[in-house]
Amino acid sequence: MVTPVILAFPSSYEESRARFRQLLERVQQRWPSARLGQHRLAGDEDLTIDWLQAEPLEGRDQVLVMTIGEHGIEAFVGAALLLRLVYDYLPRLDPRRTGLLLVHAINPWGMKHRRRVNADNVDLNRTFIWNPSPGTPAAALHDPAFNPAYGQHRGLFEPAGQFGSYASANLGYALKLAGNLVQIGHKRLGAARSLGQYAFPRGLHYGGADRPEETTVLMELYRQCFETYAQVAHLDMHTGWGPRYQMSVVASTLEPRSSPEMCRQYGYPQIVKANTDEFYPLQGDMIDYVYALWREVFAHRRLFSATFEFGTLGESLYSRYCSQRAMVFENRLHWYGAQDPAVRARVERDFKDLFFPEEPDWCAKALADFRQATEGILRAEGVLTM
Repeated sequence: MVTPVILAFPSSYEESRARFRQLLERVQQRWPSARLGQHRLAGDEDLTIDWLQAEPLEGRDQVLVMTIGEHGIEAFVGAALLLRLVYDYLPRLDPRRTGLLLVHAINPWGMKHRRRVNADNVDLNRTFIWNPSPGTPAAALHDPAFNPAYGQHRGLFEPAGQFGSYASANLGYALKLAGNLVQIGHKRLGAARSLGQYAFPRGLHYGGADRPEETTVLMELYRQCFETYAQVAHLDMHTGWGPRYQMSVVASTLEPRSSPEMCRQYGYPQIVKANTDEFYPLQGDMIDYVYALWREVFAHRRLFSATFEFGTLGESLYSRYCSQRAMVFENRLHWYGAQDPAVRARVERDFKDLFFPEEPDWCAKALADFRQATEGILRAEGVLTM
């Protein structure tokens, strides 16, 4: 398949942020009220969560929300798709009744340092825990005893020590994985890893001891959308899970419609719910939080919120092995380093390939799937006018 590919991956967080900010002038041509907002993260680095916000010229009927980079390294693909949204779809919206909220790099530290997690090793997509009582301290929501299976198999997920030979590390990992699979099986072991954990700060999918500032910023932006608009249409970009050449739309378990219903309504072949049967279980998911906020506080509004998940390595058993190994090895490299620069380069390359492959065929299919799903969802939700 030879297809012209227009997916402009930025080379760095700084380049991506500058490119995003430059979109303001283009958006203001149709939304004169458009403005940039930002939240500067605590610390010495120049890291900001940036957003572009535009209010309709007349009513407050609906808002189109797009978010990228909750898992920092995934923002490189997300930034390219956000650019395509602005150029391809904003000219087809009605600025009289439709507002915009475009959020660049929810996790700027992770994007800058090419990690999924933030500076505290927190997976932000395990931190959006619904709190029905505003007075409850955020720390009380993160139970260290949650998901005990992770701790029982921690040796597999968090091998300690500096990397020596890549081959020996791979052999040791494969043998340990085989032993763990014999104990509890593939499905339960996968759930132990992916569900999220709040006890091991150096571990995978760590949800933190308290609510991160990145999470708080996004929670407030979502609340503002519900307070302002009658309808919210939200698309969130992720990479890594699913078939290599078929993007999956992942809907919340709180979405009342079934996956087949949504496939028919939106004209897209791969829509799944974020449950054990169709996706994988996790606690603290951002899309689940948006739905909980809607259901508990803003049920009089209309909502569709989902993740676009662009698969990279694929779904074969070997591909899944490589995916988990890339996650485990990158985490080990971060904490313990490697003796050999070639080993470091191999681990970093595998991790990059898991989240933004630059193969032309992959990019072409990712762009085609993005357009098909965006077109179907926004048209069915009444957001597209032409």
